[in-house]
Amino acid sequence: MKRLFTACALLIAPPLGAQETAPPPPPAWPHEADIPKPKPVSVPLAGTATDDPTRYFLANGPSAGALSPDGERLAYISRVTGQPQVWVVDAAGGSPRQLTFGLGVDGMSWTPDGQGLMYVADKGGDERYGFYWVSADGTRERVLVPPSAAFTMPGDYTADGRGLVYATTARDGKSFDLHVAALDGSGSRPVRQGRMGYYPSQVQPNGTLAIVSESRGETGQDVYLVDLATGSERTLFKPRQASAYRSFAWTPDGRGFYMVTDQDRDFQALAHHDLASGRTRIVEAPAHDVRSVAVSPDGRFLLWTTDEGGVHRLHARDLRDGRDLPAPPLPAGLLSAEFARGAPVAHIEVSGPRTPGELWVWDLASGRSRRVVEPNAAGLDLAAMVEPRLVTFPARDGVRLSGLLYEPRDVAGRAPVYLQLHGGPSAHAGAYWQPSTQYLLAQGVAVLDFNYRGSTGAGKKHSHLNDLRERGKEIDDVVDAVRWIGRQPGLDGARVAVGGGSYGGYLTNALMGRHPDLFAAGVSQVGVADWVANLERASPQLQASDRLEYGDVRDPADRKFLQSLSPMNWVAKIRRPFLVQVGANDPRNGPQEQDAFVTAIRDAGGQVIYRRYPDEGHGIVNLPNILDWNRTKAAFLVEHLRPRRTAAR
Repeated sequence: MKRLFTACALLIAPPLGAQETAPPPPPAWPHEADIPKPKPVSVPLAGTATDDPTRYFLANGPSAGALSPDGERLAYISRVTGQPQVWVVDAAGGSPRQLTFGLGVDGMSWTPDGQGLMYVADKGGDERYGFYWVSADGTRERVLVPPSAAFTMPGDYTADGRGLVYATTARDGKSFDLHVAALDGSGSRPVRQGRMGYYPSQVQPNGTLAIVSESRGETGQDVYLVDLATGSERTLFKPRQASAYRSFAWTPDGRGFYMVTDQDRDFQALAHHDLASGRTRIVEAPAHDVRSVAVSPDGRFLLWTTDEGGVHRLHARDLRDGRDLPAPPLPAGLLSAEFARGAPVAHIEVSGPRTPGELWVWDLASGRSRRVVEPNAAGLDLAAMVEPRLVTFPARDGVRLSGLLYEPRDVAGRAPVYLQLHGGPSAHAGAYWQPSTQYLLAQGVAVLDFNYRGSTGAGKKHSHLNDLRERGKEIDDVVDAVRWIGRQPGLDGARVAVGGGSYGGYLTNALMGRHPDLFAAGVSQVGVADWVANLERASPQLQASDRLEYGDVRDPADRKFLQSLSPMNWVAKIRRPFLVQVGANDPRNGPQEQDAFVTAIRDAGGQVIYRRYPDEGHGIVNLPNILDWNRTKAAFLVEHLRPRRTAAR
């Protein structure tokens, strides 16, 4: 069954007729010098000016691929115009056509009739999404759901193809209630009142049952079946130990579904659940995580992906005879695959160290595959980009740590290192296109994309090592990583900068104060600075998992512990150069925290460069800002890490 949004799970606006109060405006900031005003940049001639990073950040590729129901057309999102917009190309190849021209698109999907596409867009990254329809030829467009202050989460289309199942907080601002919106724009109807973290997923083919997940922490879910006709709920999975259930894919007869789960095991496996018997059987259980699963609409083919040390592998099986099929010759990296709604044809999306993104189409019946949308290399030699190697080493208490190490080719002596910390924290390093990493490598800087404890990809037990009162031990893990760097013959442990975004930004904020002499510099993007303030302001989709992951700020003991972890406690000790970034519209780690953090550092005499983008949220999506931020970050790191390249460069 086709997933509604193939790029990620998105938050969109409430149904027509719901409260349409606008979200509060971001707080003002009086320091004009901290508010970027990007100017046009000059792009050097290809093959010249190797110190200029611009071309690395102009390189781009397609994302959020989606085949039309008949498999004949391929839609995707591209930012080649400077904003992420929807494009469509024939699956056999040809010239792509741009369908949307607004302020940017965050996700999209074909409607079941193939006559148009649904897309979502917010305002400046505030995650209050409007919901829109555009015809497949781009000549007609209408608003389906206007943006408002509510959050919603999309699910799947109804079996008759006329409605969209989704959840909205419009009723009370925190509970996600199930609704079905008519695709003709005539309104919506309520199905069932929900709870925090209560999200719809796939709808039964030719039936009325929808799979609904309820968050249990950042990686676990309880799973229910909700009848869209009656609103009744039936529990499917609610184990005593929280477990992951995701990537649901119904069989065409609607009698069962495939999924990814780590129930009763450490790594996520491919499983099948039969509705009538209630039996779940394991189909594939490798010694690493299964990431996703898809079933062809005729039930013949099964696709699944695995994550093997931060690199994805694609697997396929003909269910008629159990024969495994060879995958197309894809580049190394991260990938996703999904079938068309009405044809045994799949699209494959790839992003890797040597490709900014590309889309393939694979006809599994014939075995024919082809790359339909190529990456835009922006004049770079993509074959010369550096691929990482997986490294592992023990923490001081014996926990096994890992990371993807990128090593520069042309460097005189030991290379300085940028220690990159991923967000989440329930995430892990992956080998995808990272232009900042490739630019730093070209300048002679190594990059360690580090997996601290609590990262995913190393098993369920490892992913819970930083839960609740165990939180904070990741700080020691990063210190241990610096010590490991110092023992490597080609790396310089005395010239290490640390940086990350979101949870990685929190770790950076804490490390710069708790270990003020360990790093040459720090780069924090949208990072937590005050845990109590952050969790009190958290949006409802985050609160559902926050209380199991971090603790409950309403409990005095938890509140005291979380306050003890807050980087604001150590701002007076921050004395190394620091670069901090935030989007003024960020609803997750918003500007209030960053403003207070930066002010406290400056008041204590610390060095901090602040980039406060007025038209961005938790990420940076506008091309002028992408260029401004990444050029600023690249120059900052090169200045303070002082790489020494060989004379040949």
